[in-house]
Amino acid sequence: MADLRMERVLWRHGYAVVGVDEAGRGPLAGPVVAGACILPDGVQLPGVNDSKKLSERKREAAYERIVAAAVGWGVGVVDHARIDQINILQATFEAMALAVQAACSMAGEPAENPCLLVDGNALVPSWTGPQRWVIGGDRKVLSIAAASILAKVTRDRMMVEYDRLYPAYGFARHKGYSAKEHFEALDRFGASPIHRITFIDHRQIRFF
Repeated sequence: MADLRMERVLWRHGYAVVGVDEAGRGPLAGPVVAGACILPDGVQLPGVNDSKKLSERKREAAYERIVAAAVGWGVGVVDHARIDQINILQATFEAMALAVQAACSMAGEPAENPCLLVDGNALVPSWTGPQRWVIGGDRKVLSIAAASILAKVTRDRMMVEYDRLYPAYGFARHKGYSAKEHFEALDRFGASPIHRITFIDHRQIRFF
C-alpha cells in the first residue's frame, strides 16, 4: 500500500514533493494525461493506491478526496495530434511538465524547490530541479498514487465526452485501448479525428 515514507525523507531535507504519473500512453486514440500532486504531511487518504487496481467508482471517490486534501495538484493533457508529431514518450514528458507546473502554481512553490517523484524508470527532461524515478511508484508512494488517480480519472472523463462525439467507437467503454470492439469499429468506420495515426496499421485502416 502506498504511504508517505519517501515524502517524509525529502521533507526532512527541506523539499516540497511532487508525485507525478501518467495515464494513456498505450491507447490508439485520445490524449496522454499526466497528474501531479503535492500532499501535506500527515494526510490520510484511505483507498488511494495504483489507479489501475481500483474500480471506476473507487477512483472517482479517491479523486475527490485527493483534490480536497492536496496542497497543490494539476493535470497536463497532450492531444493525439501532438503525440503523432513528437512520439508518445516526448508527449508524456510534455504532459508531466504541464501537470507539475500547474501543481506548483496552485501550491505557490518556486520552480527550483520541489523534488519530483516520477513513476517508472525515466525522468522529466525539461525539469531542472531535483527528481527521482520510482519503479512501481504508484503502489509505493502516496503522492505518486494520487497523481495516477488524477491522471486516470481526468482521461477517462475526457474519453466519455469523446464517446458522445464519436459514438461508433465505444470510447466510453474501452477508453481508446486495443479492445476487440475498438478494432472492429476501426475496420468498419476507419479512424476518427482523435485516433493516433502513428499507433494504428496504415495498411488496414481508413482515415478521414
